[in-house]
Amino acid sequence: MGTITLSIDDQTERAFRRLAEKILGKRKGALGEAATEAMNLWIREKTQEAIARDALDQADKAYHLGEKRYASRKDLYDR
Repeated sequence: MGTITLSIDDQTERAFRRLAEKILGKRKGALGEAATEAMNLWIREKTQEAIARDALDQADKAYHLGEKRYASRKDLYDR
């Protein structure tokens, strides 16, 4: 388990502490649990954004799928 020291603005800290206490209670480790959950959510969100961006970049690339060998369907299926 790692230790991270963060500097955040007072208003954000108070709001985070209040919400963590309201949802998880005043028990030991509740603030760390809330921070871990928030970080995991942020990681998932940013990972999904990167996946979507990569997929859009791939979709924007032009692919050469070969040359057209038949002018019409009749040329292909001459019966």
